[in-house]
Amino acid sequence: MSENEQVSSSYWIQTAPDGRHPALADELDVDVAVIGAGIAGLCTAWELTRAGRSVAVLEAGRVAAGVTGHTTAKVTALHTLVYDKLRRTRGPEGARLYARSQSEAIERAAGIVEELGIDCAWETRSAYTYACDTGRVDELRAEARAAAEAGLPASFVTETGLPFPVAGAVRVTGQAQFHPRKYLLALAADLVEHGGRIYEDTAVLGLDEGEPCRLSTTTGATVRARDVVVATHYPIFDRALLFARLSPRRELVVAGTIPADQDPDGMFITPDEGIRSVRTAPHEGDRRLLVVTGEHFTPGTGDPRARFAHLTAWAREHFPDLDVTHRWATQDTDPTDTVPLVGPLHPGARHTYVATGFGGWGMSGGMMAGRLLAAQITGEECAWSGLYDPRRLRPAVREAPSFLRTQAKVAGHFVGDRLRPVPPVEALPPGEGAVVRADGHRLAVYRDDDGSLHAVSARCTHLGCLVAFNGAERAWECPCHGSRFDTDGKVIQGPATKPLERRDI
Repeated sequence: MSENEQVSSSYWIQTAPDGRHPALADELDVDVAVIGAGIAGLCTAWELTRAGRSVAVLEAGRVAAGVTGHTTAKVTALHTLVYDKLRRTRGPEGARLYARSQSEAIERAAGIVEELGIDCAWETRSAYTYACDTGRVDELRAEARAAAEAGLPASFVTETGLPFPVAGAVRVTGQAQFHPRKYLLALAADLVEHGGRIYEDTAVLGLDEGEPCRLSTTTGATVRARDVVVATHYPIFDRALLFARLSPRRELVVAGTIPADQDPDGMFITPDEGIRSVRTAPHEGDRRLLVVTGEHFTPGTGDPRARFAHLTAWAREHFPDLDVTHRWATQDTDPTDTVPLVGPLHPGARHTYVATGFGGWGMSGGMMAGRLLAAQITGEECAWSGLYDPRRLRPAVREAPSFLRTQAKVAGHFVGDRLRPVPPVEALPPGEGAVVRADGHRLAVYRDDDGSLHAVSARCTHLGCLVAFNGAERAWECPCHGSRFDTDGKVIQGPATKPLERRDI
């Protein structure tokens, strides 16, 4: 595969069944409406259905084909370097609750795989956070101690299965990896079998927090529900100002096969080199699929094509026999105070809930969120509700510098992107896009491979920042909050719910 080719569909989407669910056509009354059919939404809906609630899942696109369908799919409680920080910011008990909640989520998922007989390539592996720089050894040792004190089977090691030496690593045994879409499609099928409903191609546009709550949709149908869960990765409703506590980032993925005897036998990540994450998965014959992730960046910034080339070069340098077959990108949201936001949507919420801010660890985080939200909705006690509560203030205040940096970055894009020089439309080659000025307006213009122009408003329909063109994925991206649109303005990814306006040029 050439480094200059466009990205492919993710391996997880290409190798999973292509079942479909209908769009919502009629008015609907349920106990709980879940917005979003990724891992957090489906896990929540599955748990609630098993608890006897009537549940409807509303998905703007397809089940498990958004962020979850493009993940690296590690199921681990070792989240790079988080426990030493949690021990300092949330205390030893906060770190223990974090480790316990994530570990119990993994155990729950393993039990579901066995109970339902899901063929999702579930494999037990050790997880490693490593560094090649000797200057980070003390940091890794501190993380290993903190993770062990939090209850994880963690240790500091200097040897790994990677094909290059490391200065040190934190190792946690008994973690897992899997095929995320096969797992979630099986969960969805079981949910429907037990009375739950799933509607695809049904985007939610509005939320009225009455009793019952009312959801308006793009299909024109209204959903009434006692409780509503917003599990859209980045919340589509800003009434809690959660967007001010989240920052979006994209990461690139390169995947291909290697000889099975070159499998490093583990799941690896380093915070260095713009992040590098490595894992393998089963493949045909005597080959394993190698999945390498990294080159994180803010949506709408930089040149993803050059980043893909860097990541591919790194993968081939360390795994010379790699045969690259897939390239795709994923998107994550980082909370300003480290811990995901799972619980009531805002301080006055009585029947609305949210799950967001998983910081790149949405597999164990989404599984944890499903159990936590189901417990809150059914009135059960959950020991870590306070840790993840989106209404928390003290941790947010403590990490105010991170919050302020996030807002400064947004303000910089909102103002600075409007001051940048713009190219003439005539200069656009086929397959490229740019923000240009026409008739006093900023337009996002794309020239397709046939030479035809596609023009839309350059103002993101979320909060008005200017979009930028991603040439590798041929998409318009908002650098402020991560909304993404296709070349004709259709929403690919929220928080935006409305398309970019079509314009003539």
